Amino acid sequence: MKKEDVPQDLGALGKITKEVCYATDENGKYTTELSNGWDVKTTALDTAWQNVEERIATAKQKVLNKEASPILFFMEKSLMDIEILAGYTGFWQWQVKRHLKPDVFNSLPEQKLKKYAEAFNLSLADLKTMTINEA
Repeated sequence: MKKEDVPQDLGALGKITKEVCYATDENGKYTTELSNGWDVKTTALDTAWQNVEERIATAKQKVLNKEASPILFFMEKSLMDIEILAGYTGFWQWQVKRHLKPDVFNSLPEQKLKKYAEAFNLSLADLKTMTINEA
């Protein structure tokens, strides 16, 4: 892409930051150029975030229906999967899967629940009640 063709569409972060793009100058050499955003990229990111928000809402509903533990909700909210959460908590992946069951979650000792609360940067009470403190 030529330097003058670098998109300057106002993106989601356009008022906060600019993106560095590589483009060719008038001599055909690669150089960097700042971009405010690109509509195609903004649309793709919006679609991805919409998908994430739907997964969070589904997880929340599963917890409210007692089909899953609050761990599922906070895992989705934190953009984690079982493997990542296992890494943060020190539990085996099969243990995290098991802890996603409400009955198992409710019988977990406080020490194990504290590991999850730490991983999600929550208080123990917030973990148990699925409370989110948005700052």
